[in-house]
Amino acid sequence: MAGRKAQTVYSPPMTDTAAKDSIHAIDPATLTPAMRQYQQYKQQYPDAILFFRIGDFYECFYEDARTVARVLGVALTARSKGENPVPMAGVPFHAVETYLHRMIAAGYKVAICEQMEDPKNAKGVIKREVTRLVTPGTLTEEAMLDGREENFLAAAVCGNAKGKAQNAKTGGGDVATAEGGDICALAWCELSTGKFLTFVGSAAACREEVARVRPRELLFAEGGDQQGGAAPGWVEDFRGAIAGGGAGPALTGRPAWQMDGHHAAQMLKSHYGVASFGGFGYETDGELALRAAGALVAYLHETQKAALEHLQPPRAFERTRHLVIDPTSLRSLEVLRTMRGNGVEGSLVGAIDRTLTPMGSRLLRNWLCYPLRDVGEICRRHDAVEQLVGEEQALTKIRAALAECSDIERITARLCCRRASPRDLVALARSLGTLTSAAVTLAELAAQGGDGRHWEALLDAAPAGNDIAAEITCCIVDEPPGHLRDGNIIRDGCNAELDRLRALSRDSRTFLAEYQSKLIARCSIPSLKVGYNKVFGFYIEVTNTHVEKIPADFIRKQTVRNAERYITPELKQYESDILTAQERGLALEQEIFENLRTKLAERVETLQKLAACAAELDVFGGLATLARARRYCRPMMTGEKVLAIEDGRHPVVEQTLGEKFVPNDTAMGEKSEVSSQKSEGVTLHLITGPNMAGKSTYIRQVALLVLMAQAGSFIPAKRATIGVVDRLFTRVGASDDLAGGQSTFMVEMTETANILHHATEQSLVILDEIGRGTSTLDGLALAWAIAEFLADTTRARTLFATHYHELTELAETSKAVANYNVLVREWEDQVVFMHRIAPGQADKSYGVQVARLAGVPRSVIARARALMGQLAVHVGKSGRAKAAAATVTPQIGMFDPVDQQALTQLRALDMNRMSPMQAWEALKALQGMVEQKKGG
Repeated sequence: MAGRKAQTVYSPPMTDTAAKDSIHAIDPATLTPAMRQYQQYKQQYPDAILFFRIGDFYECFYEDARTVARVLGVALTARSKGENPVPMAGVPFHAVETYLHRMIAAGYKVAICEQMEDPKNAKGVIKREVTRLVTPGTLTEEAMLDGREENFLAAAVCGNAKGKAQNAKTGGGDVATAEGGDICALAWCELSTGKFLTFVGSAAACREEVARVRPRELLFAEGGDQQGGAAPGWVEDFRGAIAGGGAGPALTGRPAWQMDGHHAAQMLKSHYGVASFGGFGYETDGELALRAAGALVAYLHETQKAALEHLQPPRAFERTRHLVIDPTSLRSLEVLRTMRGNGVEGSLVGAIDRTLTPMGSRLLRNWLCYPLRDVGEICRRHDAVEQLVGEEQALTKIRAALAECSDIERITARLCCRRASPRDLVALARSLGTLTSAAVTLAELAAQGGDGRHWEALLDAAPAGNDIAAEITCCIVDEPPGHLRDGNIIRDGCNAELDRLRALSRDSRTFLAEYQSKLIARCSIPSLKVGYNKVFGFYIEVTNTHVEKIPADFIRKQTVRNAERYITPELKQYESDILTAQERGLALEQEIFENLRTKLAERVETLQKLAACAAELDVFGGLATLARARRYCRPMMTGEKVLAIEDGRHPVVEQTLGEKFVPNDTAMGEKSEVSSQKSEGVTLHLITGPNMAGKSTYIRQVALLVLMAQAGSFIPAKRATIGVVDRLFTRVGASDDLAGGQSTFMVEMTETANILHHATEQSLVILDEIGRGTSTLDGLALAWAIAEFLADTTRARTLFATHYHELTELAETSKAVANYNVLVREWEDQVVFMHRIAPGQADKSYGVQVARLAGVPRSVIARARALMGQLAVHVGKSGRAKAAAATVTPQIGMFDPVDQQALTQLRALDMNRMSPMQAWEALKALQGMVEQKKGG
């Protein structure tokens, strides 16, 4: 039976009750024909809940019924009331999407078993087939998807180091693993849009891409040393890499042979009708990426059982074209969702998304996760935003048109999967019309001298979209019912036979009146009547007075009081026609609709192109609207190592604080200068100051502004010059991994190690409170060494916020380091945070004052103040001296063994119980110990 465990599909052990009524434990001979049919399909899909269509319901039996009743909250009944009743639960077929969504959200797969013939025409048991397997990664229905986010299905394959160079060309990934080590391949597609990409790289690089892709379902090869279908460790690592935490994607094991190179290649060739993959950018059929891609296509064919014309050919993802953001940074910067609430509100995308369509919203998220690195491409995006910012009237018209645009991308996918409803087609036609309107505005803009290069694709495709819209409008009524089964979908005049059948249903009274008049004239019987009743159907009634006038073609049907009733071949044919007109009309409507749907599916490339144009125009329009409303500036992009931002503002916090937000400058790199700062080769800013003063907000702000700029957005600043960044790293906050056996400090050091190993001179590094998870001495030493390494070895642009004031001495020994602090004012034992970053170093951290503001009891605050003086001598002075000594002789520890011994003995002295002479003797002994060491 189906079950779940952290959203991994598996078969849990059966309870005694479940074992008794398991479908596998029932003798087929004792089952009805319908239940034997159920057993047949359940055995084919043991890991899915089987929705078995019976009349107007999808029924589930045995353990599936218990699961459905528990998850969906529906009644659990029984199919029979005898000695062994069969548990049963069901949901109405007309509302199945709602129930499917809840089952998928709970971590289950659902197999849909449909009736394939009309029960009225069935001889024996109704023919049924499983028409679809619904899984988290294969959703297409609008009601089951979040329009703002992509719903990816991914497949992962782990290989060895053979052919690294070849695979590096394929995916542009980081394959710099140890000789003989493993590399991984990812393939991911969005069934609801047709997007299909692959990537090959080291396990670490693949984890980073999984975090950005965020698939809902991940396929992997079963076998090896896994037990019971459990996922191998590297797959679990991929699950854990998903930004935002949580359970991660559902893991689905697949037979290992489906990820074999030969099988995968044959599946891809068959699906796309090609003989090789050179046209897709792959050099050989055996590339690791194609193994993942082939397994993914095989799974889609198995689950969808439908045409997949919209599935684009796999394309190798070029990692080097994009700014790389590791999972930690994506999560820490709260790009897609907040860390605490795990929601959109409060995230970067929640603050800047002004798109009007689901397509635009998804594309904006993609741009934020995959910022560009090519200066030319970035500037082209900025050019498009700038043009719309300067044309308010055109921008207003375009956004008014887009506001009426539906999700063309996903409607197209449903067309190709043969799941598009009549309302989908009407929405598609209306949306294509809005794009035509937007294209007219853009053409006018270009005619007035504006740059039309950004909109060429839309202007070229708009006429074809207009033709498709006209084709739909000619066939489908303006306001069709929600389901095809309801009829009245096809417009009058579209099909002559359908019009005739409708006329039969609508005009029966007119026909009968005309037919009656014709018979009266023919037979000269004024009292002749043509009528109808439910028992005998249509009839001609003639009184006994005129029986002798009855024509020979009248067939006697019934005798009533004082009259006889007859039928004619013509009336009998009309009766047959009118009684079946509605049924035949509905069948004909379905045929016409299916033909239209198939015809539109052949235009998939045009529709996908129009959808891409609409999404891009929506993003540009949203960014332009944001820039106008919030006074964003266009950043100047360069390939030089420079970062100069004047009056930069945090894009999220600013919207919360409004005018209270204090902007700040940033200047680092080669020849960077703003109004308050100047940089001459400085690459590392050491930022000191109290908590709550704004250090963390400031360093995150800089990272977000760089990310936005490289994504193609204007940024909240007065002006800015930004040298393109290749990788963005952050190490902020405190978190642990108890399940993985890692403490807070271990997590901190692991993330820091990743930065030190992978940051380059073109990277941007954000570090907050490094070394605070261990003792003061260890933490200071580590923070010092890390800062030195980043400043002098890596030379990445770095913002390093710290409470270790001793680190400020680095600025005296390294030209790459500059000190900055958050301005604070003290007044009558009060501390006022200015939130202004200025050159210089802070003299203290004001921790006690912050604790008082946080509501720590007064007695604790008073005691802390009393202890500060004593601890300052012990920690502050000695710590500064020891750190300074470390810079002179970095190869030697902070203290040599003798000094450490002397320090230990000094700490052990109880001065309160020693006489002056005893104290003098102890001090002399310690001095002798140190002198002896120096002499040696």
